[in-house]
Amino acid sequence: MRRKKQSLLVLLLTFVLILTGCGAGGQDSDQKSTSKKVKIVYSQGKNNSKYVPDLIRAFEKKHPSIDVEFRVLPSSSTSQHDAYVTALNAKSSEYDVISMDVVWPAEFAQAGYVLPLDRFIQKDRIDMGDYNKGAVLASNFNGKQWAMPRFGDAGVLFYRKDIIPQNEVPKTWDQLQKVAEKYKDKNGLQYGYLMQAKQYEGLVCNAVEFIASYGGEFINRKGEVVINSPEAIKGLQKMVDIAHSKIVPGNVNTFTEVESHTAFVENESPFIRDWAYLYALSNDKSQSKIVGKVGVAPLPAGDKGSVSALGGWQLGISKFSKHPKEAWEFVKFMTGKEGQKMTAIKMGNVPTLTSLFQDKDVLKANPFFADKGFQAGYAAAVPRPVAPNYQEISDIIQIEISKAISKEITPKQAVEEMEKQIKAKLVK
Repeated sequence: MRRKKQSLLVLLLTFVLILTGCGAGGQDSDQKSTSKKVKIVYSQGKNNSKYVPDLIRAFEKKHPSIDVEFRVLPSSSTSQHDAYVTALNAKSSEYDVISMDVVWPAEFAQAGYVLPLDRFIQKDRIDMGDYNKGAVLASNFNGKQWAMPRFGDAGVLFYRKDIIPQNEVPKTWDQLQKVAEKYKDKNGLQYGYLMQAKQYEGLVCNAVEFIASYGGEFINRKGEVVINSPEAIKGLQKMVDIAHSKIVPGNVNTFTEVESHTAFVENESPFIRDWAYLYALSNDKSQSKIVGKVGVAPLPAGDKGSVSALGGWQLGISKFSKHPKEAWEFVKFMTGKEGQKMTAIKMGNVPTLTSLFQDKDVLKANPFFADKGFQAGYAAAVPRPVAPNYQEISDIIQIEISKAISKEITPKQAVEEMEKQIKAKLVK
């Protein structure tokens, strides 16, 4: 009887050990499953995409459990926008991290295409004060942060430092008119100032700069239409005055960036309002007649100071991503110090982290970033009107300001029309 009990005990212990072994095997399986690699998809336009694989490899080295597939979209911002809208409107999870033009976040937020990032930002204690203020505001809508600034751009004043003495670099719009008039027709120059006044998106950027420098704005942070103000009228009046002055080409209302920068590098004007790319272009011996002769300064100020229109790109997370936590890790890396430093060095993009303007490696690769005039201009950058239907708002602004420039209507009538039409179109 004792032997039977012992045998039963042995069998029972053996069974327990087998179960325990199964349990251990199950834990190993669970551990393997939790350590299984997660794949996320990052997409952006093919412009400046050459070195993205290097960034992805650096990220994957730090996060071996996350694989990143790079999906390249067309270079056209419009084509990229349409591709995202088509996929996200269908609630597709094919994209996890998306690259957004600086004017898209409000639209994508309103449509429910992207996740708010506030909980991730708070959890990882990211100080948004470390980023360019305008870039942060561009992706803030209804009090929430919908994207992280990856790289930026800003309108600045380029001038011929071989012609314009340092003490005559204009600090206000009034001074610009006087100095440009003084040097027009000298040193082989034909014009005094170049700007973008054709009816297109660049006109909106120029208008934002004039109007904001006098204290006006189109839509405030509360989402209220405030363009009809004395400040906005004064800023627009200054823009119209300059567009009709002798210092600009007579057909300035046909000028985009291309016409402007072509005239500048051909030695036709001592001043131009343009984006950061012009510095490299003006120093390219194969394209420019003014190599080594260009200085940079903030745009001239109105009553309320100097203001630049903000450009650049942001990173957001698709609301339909199946891996939002992993997507956030990638966003955090790409928009953090390491990712932005690599982007600035390899691609020449303007950092949105202000500390990188003092980074020796970044400045060695981009001496232009060290220019105090550029830094001041970029620091003064403000976003274009933040609205979920931005393109419709932009069309209104373009049409009414074009009418003002052609003197079909007065600046006062233009802001009244913009107020009425934007209010009617604004999606809340």
